[in-house]
Amino acid sequence: MNLSLLKTLKFIIQHPLNRKRKAHAILNFVKWQFGSRLVPGDVIYPWIDNTKFIVSPGEHGLTQNIYCGLHEFNDMAYVLHVVDNEDIFIDIGANVGSYTILACGAKRSRGICFEPVPQTYSRLKENLILNGLLDRVKAHNVGLADEEGELFFTSNQNTTNHILLGDVKSLDAIKVKVMPLDAMLEDEMPSLIKIDVEGFETLVIAGASQTLQKPSLHSVIMEFNGSGKKYGFDEEELMQTMYSFGFHPLSYDPFRRKIGPVSEENWRTGNIIFGRDERYLQSRIDHASPIHVNGFDL
Repeated sequence: MNLSLLKTLKFIIQHPLNRKRKAHAILNFVKWQFGSRLVPGDVIYPWIDNTKFIVSPGEHGLTQNIYCGLHEFNDMAYVLHVVDNEDIFIDIGANVGSYTILACGAKRSRGICFEPVPQTYSRLKENLILNGLLDRVKAHNVGLADEEGELFFTSNQNTTNHILLGDVKSLDAIKVKVMPLDAMLEDEMPSLIKIDVEGFETLVIAGASQTLQKPSLHSVIMEFNGSGKKYGFDEEELMQTMYSFGFHPLSYDPFRRKIGPVSEENWRTGNIIFGRDERYLQSRIDHASPIHVNGFDL
């Protein structure tokens, strides 16, 4: 058994929605592995609250949604609990659209999403069409940075496509237009922003100073896992930048629907939810309708 398979199986059985149904989760994994090979090509998979997505074998983020219900459990559940149909959801590094489908499909918010890699952007658009979201979501095939220009991106690394700086030697490198978020949003009043740009978060935030000051913005979900080091960015400085805009890191327990603080030693493990007003966010969460996922009503 190879290390990649062992890692996947460990993630599946340790996922919060599978811990009490490990055998069922492994059976689900096996069924997908065999079924997706018997019917090669794209599969339309039914997801949450009548949403769906197009998936092929090897699409890591989407197949984890199949195995576990919500791949990034705390963060995805937070979106499902805090977003409503009057919000504007911003998805930066949207990939094929998992978060946008949840916010704009399941919760019927408006959305604006950004995906720089053309091939991935095409699948994102297919998922928006599949869910009837083109009237609610504006999708942009651009990257985000601190200023307008062009950057090289990898193009065949699935959910981990990223910006290439310096002497570009990657065979799959493509040149992509980049823009600051402030210029793309203009007068829009976002409620929640998700940022997953594989270490380039510092420059995305640098191009979003006007957006981060908007009173409508109550939350930012951002990846914090040390990947910014490859670009020379310091996540301690990025954390201080978020503090300067009035945001502080929060934890979220989807089963109890409770927001709490994040200790400094625990904020380097993955995504972080940043919020401005904990009482306001808790009130929104308390009034959200239940969401049925993998046999649970969250």
